[in-house]
Amino acid sequence: MPIVSPHPEPSLVDGRQSERALLVRRGVQRLFGELRHAILPELSLASGRRADLITLSEKGQVCIIEIKSSIEDFRVDNKWPDYRQHCDRLYFATHPGVPIDIFPQDCGMILSDGYGAEIMREAPEHKLAPATRKALTLRFARASADRLLVAEQMAYQQNQAG
Repeated sequence: MPIVSPHPEPSLVDGRQSERALLVRRGVQRLFGELRHAILPELSLASGRRADLITLSEKGQVCIIEIKSSIEDFRVDNKWPDYRQHCDRLYFATHPGVPIDIFPQDCGMILSDGYGAEIMREAPEHKLAPATRKALTLRFARASADRLLVAEQMAYQQNQAG
């Protein structure tokens, strides 16, 4: 099933993501799917930042995964510390061509080859405040419902055209 956005121009793949980053994302999505997390790519947060991937576990735990496709991609990014206020656990994800020792030790680390992924270092837990959790869970749910509606509308239009 394709990933869709309720916006006229697809914001889930907006040209900012490299092919390598999209492969990393695919492997991470498969991993968190196996862990029974609901997963959303490119979710806008209350701070105005946009999480590469955000997941919601069966117990309501929120994880943000920041994808880095190169050493330079990591070095020029100064916004990742802001994500901590929006999740219980923060991970970086990359591919085998990027040395994992460049990433902060106080974040989780995921290595992805595009077909799967492995958690190399578990992220420490920083529990969200209840009000923040509620607001974020509602944001997650609303974005999911909006994307599902768009997917249904697109499928209906394709059915009518074909």
